[in-house]
Amino acid sequence: MSTEKTLIFTPTYNERENIMPMFLAIKGLGLKADILFLDDNSPDGTGEVMEQIKSQNPGVFVIHRTGKLGIGSAHKEGIRWAYEKGYDRLLTMDADFTHSPEYIPAILNLLKDNDVSIGSRYLMKDSLKNWNLLRKTLTWTAHVLTTHLLKLRYDSTGAFRGYNLKTLPHAVFLKVESNSYSFFFESLHLLNFNGFKIVEFPVSLPTRAAGSSKMTVVDALKSVYFLLNMCFKTYFQNSKIRVRSKEV
Repeated sequence: MSTEKTLIFTPTYNERENIMPMFLAIKGLGLKADILFLDDNSPDGTGEVMEQIKSQNPGVFVIHRTGKLGIGSAHKEGIRWAYEKGYDRLLTMDADFTHSPEYIPAILNLLKDNDVSIGSRYLMKDSLKNWNLLRKTLTWTAHVLTTHLLKLRYDSTGAFRGYNLKTLPHAVFLKVESNSYSFFFESLHLLNFNGFKIVEFPVSLPTRAAGSSKMTVVDALKSVYFLLNMCFKTYFQNSKIRVRSKEV
């Protein structure tokens, strides 16, 4: 069993029905890992359920924010917290069961020889077979754009990831500008651009267990605009996204 200090991070907004089953599923894996929940003041009472879990389970921590501040900013907050608390490994995932807890051990195990491990939707046939046409279209469009414009051959828009915090400097995450869904491909682009070792693991993504998706068409269009700006920085201002050796 690994002796590395591990954190599993799950940001939420209106996930009251999912958060207890998700916690129990993670706990059932028998991993030696702490859990950090972050809630953006969900009106459905998700934060209250988190506090209930925390009160009965050492190793569970909760961050409450004042409002819906963006999925990207939530991940930046979770990453910052993990570095400050001295964790060696960080796994990030959604709370709605589209990211199955059964994959967690494999994604963490890949961090033995890699800096970043990604649960990829594009390595397994029919991994999105239960998704509706709109979500499939948005997902595949994003994958095509990041693959061709940013030269990223990975699943760059998903949150199911493992980070080796012993080999990744916090400085690279501090360069991430996006506070929204663009965080995922921007952060991976920065990691890839700076030469960190990235690996993928095939996962199947079912539809969410309860509630509704937070991603909208407007969010997708904003991400495309952000992506085009990123391409400009990469080709003409790449010094702004490179982590200097002294920062590593």
